[in-house]
Amino acid sequence: MNILEEIVLHKHQEVKELEKETSLASLKKTKRQLPILDFYKALNQSNIQIIAEIKRKSPSEGDLYKEMDCLDIAMQYEVNGAACISVLTDQKYFNGHLDDLKVIKSKVKIPVLRKDFIVSKYQIYEAYVNGADAILLIADAISVEDLKTFRDLAISLGLAVLIETHQKEFIASICEISPNIFGINCRDLRKMKTDLKWFEEVIDLMPNCVKVAESGIHCIDDLKYVKSLGFQAALIGTAFMKNHTPGKTLAEFLKGARS
Repeated sequence: MNILEEIVLHKHQEVKELEKETSLASLKKTKRQLPILDFYKALNQSNIQIIAEIKRKSPSEGDLYKEMDCLDIAMQYEVNGAACISVLTDQKYFNGHLDDLKVIKSKVKIPVLRKDFIVSKYQIYEAYVNGADAILLIADAISVEDLKTFRDLAISLGLAVLIETHQKEFIASICEISPNIFGINCRDLRKMKTDLKWFEEVIDLMPNCVKVAESGIHCIDDLKYVKSLGFQAALIGTAFMKNHTPGKTLAEFLKGARS
């Protein structure tokens, strides 16, 4: 069993436990308290945009910023030019929590993405109720049928959807459901290895949509590289978290890539 399979298996078990505490029927009746912001519009701009990520740790890197104040960092991101904020809500592998998403969304005025391994409709309603403006769907982790079903559900709730894959063979099936935001992850989630050149190999296979480069972007030159390929946005977390000055580093990346 590779790491992605392990995470997905655990996520199914996690959702079952959550449903014992709060049923799906009950969750559906819970009213959302916060407005939905336009994640797509924030990324669909003339210059490269950054989705700045809140990430305490990862399976590939270990602890990144264990004692961070996620709200303080989110506010740093906002004032330093992030288009959107990605909040990792997986607890077991990334030390995140839905409470992080809720707190951040209540304070910032830019769109917030729930980043997790979504394998159930339950998690989409969770994201909606807790204030997410968008969700991530990982094509490598679910069936094509579930990908379409989950995408349609999220859209019906007013949420944007970032569909992601690393695998070239999934791109055609993703194109068939006409995504308006499509991410290529240069990290193979089965092995947790990155290859920045992977972006160049697959971008011409992507449909006409907002294209997002994910993972492996560690410096300004990396961001310039994905911009030169035609990506309109980049999702960056590790590079910002590692040096413990995430807002300042974000501003430097944007200035360098846009100059």
